[in-house]
Amino acid sequence: MQNETGTTLTGETPTTTPSRQVEGGSSRLRWAMAAIAVIGLIADQASKVWALSALADGHRVPVVGDLLSLRLIRNSGAAFSLGNEVTWVMTALAVLITLGIIWAARKLTHPAWAIALGLILGGSLGNLIDRFFREPGPGRGHVVDFIDYAGYFVGNVADIWIVVGAVLVVALMIKDVPLGGPKGEQ
Repeated sequence: MQNETGTTLTGETPTTTPSRQVEGGSSRLRWAMAAIAVIGLIADQASKVWALSALADGHRVPVVGDLLSLRLIRNSGAAFSLGNEVTWVMTALAVLITLGIIWAARKLTHPAWAIALGLILGGSLGNLIDRFFREPGPGRGHVVDFIDYAGYFVGNVADIWIVVGAVLVVALMIKDVPLGGPKGEQ
């Protein structure tokens, strides 16, 4: 007979069942992060192929009056065309950010972090492909931008993914949601 509720009939201490959580993070979340990144990368590159053909003549296509339009430019710098003279620095920073995200993914245990990092990774890879494979050459390539925000700056789909991912990261940090599980288990 069982002496106490929760004890085994044999009196032996029950063994714990192994956790579904992989050491250092969930492989399922890493796969989800990778899938989000791939979707972002494909959406970015497909939209750039479209923009290069549809907007190549330099015309502006209004979408929402003067607030949002489509206009093709090639950006050698970062946001707001900062760093135009040091394109290789932008490339190096994007590579470091990409590697940092991949490294951080080892600790993923929260789905929201997988989404945020997947968004940033997809956007970063989209712009890195431009940096490595577009004119004027590897590491110095100009990013294809075509979404004009009221004349203040022109971006692309990768930039949207990066900004949305960054906003989500800030929200997760404000809510104190840890990357690697509950506090104390990181």
